[in-house]
Parts: sequence; C-alpha cells; structure tokens
Amino acid sequence: MRGKLLVVGFGPGSFDHMTQAAKDAIQNSDVIIGYNTYVDLIRGLLNGQQIVRTGMTEEVSRAQEAVRQAEAGRTVAVISSGDAGVYGMAGLIYEVLMEKGWRRESGVEVEIIPGISAINSTASLLGAPIMHDACTISLSDHLTPWELIIKRVEAAAAADFVVALYNPRSGRRTRQIVETQNMLLRYRSADTPVGIVKSAYRDREDIVVTTLGRMLEHDIGMLTTVIIGNSSTVNYDGLMITPRGYQRKYTLGDDIQPLKPHQRLQVAAEPWSLEAQQGAESGPSVPVQPATSGPWTGGLGPLSGTGAYEGSPAGVSVAEREPAAGEASRGAGSAAAAVAEPVSPLALALEALWLVDSHKGTAEPSGVPSAGEAAAPWLQQASAFRRQEILELAVSPGLAEKKLTSAQLMLLADVVGEEGTIEYTPHHQMLVRIVTSEPSEAVSRLKAAGLLLAPIGDVAQIKACDFCNMDKADSVPYLEELQSRIGGMKVAKELRIGFNGCGMACYGAVKEDIGIVYRREKFDLFLGGKTVGRNAHAGIPVAEGVEPEKLLDTVESIVRKYADEAHPNERFHKYFNRVKELEGYRHREVPVFKIENAICGD
Repeated sequence: MRGKLLVVGFGPGSFDHMTQAAKDAIQNSDVIIGYNTYVDLIRGLLNGQQIVRTGMTEEVSRAQEAVRQAEAGRTVAVISSGDAGVYGMAGLIYEVLMEKGWRRESGVEVEIIPGISAINSTASLLGAPIMHDACTISLSDHLTPWELIIKRVEAAAAADFVVALYNPRSGRRTRQIVETQNMLLRYRSADTPVGIVKSAYRDREDIVVTTLGRMLEHDIGMLTTVIIGNSSTVNYDGLMITPRGYQRKYTLGDDIQPLKPHQRLQVAAEPWSLEAQQGAESGPSVPVQPATSGPWTGGLGPLSGTGAYEGSPAGVSVAEREPAAGEASRGAGSAAAAVAEPVSPLALALEALWLVDSHKGTAEPSGVPSAGEAAAPWLQQASAFRRQEILELAVSPGLAEKKLTSAQLMLLADVVGEEGTIEYTPHHQMLVRIVTSEPSEAVSRLKAAGLLLAPIGDVAQIKACDFCNMDKADSVPYLEELQSRIGGMKVAKELRIGFNGCGMACYGAVKEDIGIVYRREKFDLFLGGKTVGRNAHAGIPVAEGVEPEKLLDTVESIVRKYADEAHPNERFHKYFNRVKELEGYRHREVPVFKIENAICGD
C-alpha cells in the first residue's frame, strides 16, 4: 500500500487563519511530525495520532522519519508554521526523496498544502506594506553563506524592493541584523517606515511601527518578522502603506478622472513604461515623472497644460515641467532636453556627494561626470563618507583574573563610544560591539590595557574560575597553555570548556561541554555536559587523576577532532553520543528524568 506525505503549512498559528485543507490533513493523518512548538500550536486538532516531535535544528531527522513512515504505508502530516514552501519543510522533504530515487508515479504520494506565510500575516497587521514588489530574505546563515545573504540584501535595497526579513536575530546571531540595517541605509532614508511583528495572530502578538534608523531599538528575535518599506512607503496613522502607483494616472481625491478609460492604457499615459522608453529612442523624448503632484511625487509640480496627451508629433506627447525655484536645468534647459540626454544614477549620486563635501570646504573637482563619463576618479575624490565596520568580540580582564580596574573600564567606554554596546554574558565576559572605521586601532588600545580579547561565535572558549582570588593558582599555567593551543579555534558549534582549580568546582566546569577539574596535582575530565534544556545534565566523568601534560594533549586532540569531524551545527554532546568514543573515553548514557511536555505558548 502506497503511503502519503502531506506537507502542511498551518499559517501563523491561530485556528482562525488555518485553511480547512490544513485542518483536514492534520486530523486525517496517522502520524504527525513536527517541531515541538508547532505540535503544541495544533494540539487542539489531535485525535489520537502518533506524534513524532523534535527540537529546533532537527529538520533532516524529521524529514527522514516522515519518509520512512510513509514508505511503511502510513499517511503522514509534516507540519510547518506559515507556508511549508517558504523556509518550511516542503523542499527538504523533496530533497530526501530525491536522495532515495523517488518517482512520482511509483513512490509515496506527496501533497503540499499551502498556508499563510509570515510576510502575509505580518503585512495584514501593519496595513498594506507589500502592495508593490516585495521579497523575503532569511538572515539565518546556518545553511546559507552570509556573503550571499548580504548580497541579496544589497540587491533588494538597490532595486527598491519592500523587504521582509525572516529569522532576523537569535541569541547567538546578533550581528546579521546590524549589518543588514547598515546595508539598507546605504540606499534608503533612515526615516523609511519599518514594521516589526512578533508572534502574529498568537497570544503574545506584538506590533511596532518604527523607522529604519531606529529599528534596532526594539525587540527582534526568532519569532519576529520585519518588513522594511521602499522609497514610497509611508507611515499613516501608525500603519505602513506602500502605494502601487495609482496616483500617477488618477486623481485619488476627485470623482471625475482627467483620463478617460480608453486613454489610461495608451503609451502616452504611461511615459515610464518600457514601450514608451523604446519609443523615445527613435522619436520624441518622454520624461519619466509622475503625471500629477501628490504625497508620493517627491514635490514635483503638476504637468503643464490640459492637452498633455494630445497633439504631439508622431502621436507621442512631451509633458514639460516648469523648473522649481532655484533649480538648474541641464542641456537645453528644458525637462524634455534633460531626458533626451539622461544622467546616470551614479553621476547624480556623485554630484550629491560633491555638494555635501562643498559645504565642508572640499575643493571642487575638475567636473562632475555626466552621462557616459568614467566616474571612478571622481568617486575616489569623494570624501563625504568613510567606511565603518562593526567590530564584535568578547572582552574580559583575563582567564583567571576577574577584576577590572577603573582605568580599563574608562578605556572600554571610550573605545565603544555612543554608538557601540557592551553586554555582560553569563560566561564572565563582556560582549562588545564597536562601530569603527579603525578596528585594528580599537583592538590595540584594548590589548595595551591588559584586557583579554577573544572571538565569539562557533569557537572554542575557555571559562575558568578565579582560583580563590589566586590563592589556589597552581593549575593556572596549564590553563594558559590550553588557551594558547585551542582558545578561539573554529568549531562546528559554540564549544565551552570549563576549568576549575580545585575539587569544589564552584564555577561549574562539570556542566560545560568539556569540564576540567584540578585535584591533587592532577586532573579529572568530564565530557558531554548539557547546560540548557529539560534534559540538562553534567558531563560524563571519563577520567580521574590525569597527568597534566597528558591532559593538555588529550583535550587538544578532542577539540581538533570535534572541529574536523562534527556535522555543521552539531553540539559537542551530540557529537560525543554519535561517535561513542574519544581518545579512548567511551560515551555512556546519562539518566534523564521524564518530564511532561509543557506548552510554551509561542
């Protein structure tokens, strides 16, 4: 018997916004497979089906299990919030099937059931922000290289798309949203409207309308969708509205329209269209500008004359605009002549840069490039803007030292400045973000003050105790040696190594991924601790009384193997469980209490 795979998008999470097809698929399935939170959200539809639930980042396991269950003849519903085909499970299900050589005519049946994606549910709460061309970009770089993501952000910004950001920020991915904002600000005003919606149509729904310049002042996380308006989006009475362009042809406040229905689709009534542009190459020029003034026309005056669309040569009209006060005309001095010799956007931008610099006393260059001129030399002379970077690193007084001096604090505040941030972490470090055009200078100043700087992210980080205010400092040289060998090493997932200077282990070394405890001039070693989650547990005690030199070599070897062999984003305790043995130390199952599932509400 052929099984069936139903890949179900159930929308934002409320039953009112779930399609009947999605409800039927869930209720009529033999097996429900989904992420824990998603299963909780559709709990009211369950009627005794087998439930397979996993945590976040376990998408591949869910897809593989769904295929196995369907191949066994069962009807399986794989659930995703929003639409299953938009950053959901639909594509991964097909990829797993493709790996198995699946064929539509002979393999399990697959049906994709669409749902309301986050861009749609979020937009409905904000007003009408995606009335014109829009795109979605996920800022999660767990599976997609960041270099590619930021190129897509830039392309969308340059093309004036309304942009919906999915997965904008998490506990560990904090820099991506900052870099995205910086990229968008290169192309858009800081006053561009931005909508931030958390948990759309769920119990903890939260809606904020702000601006591109101030968006990072608000709470943004994994349950948030961010919509950034384009150059015409306006904030009206707390709503985001993106005009589609009706104001170019219609007078929206009048009952009687200047253009009759038969005139509205004529080329002359659409001077911005491709057909009009092509006609301008061989005939009279057609200016690209709105036909009427209004709140979205950028202050342009109305087209002159009531016969703007009649009487011009070859049936194509030339609408002229009187220059605004103080406006310098180009070419022959008319709008038509200006369009006949178009000025490139780059030349206009460079001229704007020169105007900014001219107020600073910068000497005027030999000439602003016109259409067709090479702009590179002028671009090199423009000095209105300096490239700035976000420097992000962990700062602490030292591995064992836990005391900061007032001089160090004052220096740190000075280096971080008004635009940067300092965040204290549970790992006895300060996460510092510095906006600077001279990152090497900032690093040099902090190092010169005796501060320990460390990379952040998916690297090996050593957390040590204070050795009882250095009264029990016998093992500190081994700590420093270990730091020199593996501190900051790039690994598959953030790796915490706890180091305690006595058997009390009061700084919790045994709870970290790798725990090292100095006791009676030798070391005890713990592997595979899990610090968070309902099944959190201490590391497995794998060795006692290890000689110091052997301990250093062993830990270095373990970390290097983890860096080389672990799957992408695989945490150390999962890696140890999978390989079963590291440097002769065997993995053992840790007793875990069975806890009734809790509905988190998100």
